[in-house]
Amino acid sequence: MDSIDEVLGELPLPPYVTAEDVGFAVKALAVHAAEQWPDGPRCRNDRAPHPCRLHRWGQRVLDQRGLTDRQVQVLIAEQQAPQR
Repeated sequence: MDSIDEVLGELPLPPYVTAEDVGFAVKALAVHAAEQWPDGPRCRNDRAPHPCRLHRWGQRVLDQRGLTDRQVQVLIAEQQAPQR
């Protein structure tokens, strides 16, 4: 965990997870994905040690919603697909 994470702590979860929260969580996982650096995996977006706060929040939201890893991967792929 990064030192800023120790100060700020975890982002709070919503009281109940809506479809809109799922959309935000999928976006958080897609944008804050891991990228390999010489000192280990870092967030692609903010270069914090991976998983960063927003990635962890997104994963916790999707876990609370009961989505499997496979379902999450499908949602991320759908979001990253070109819009027609």
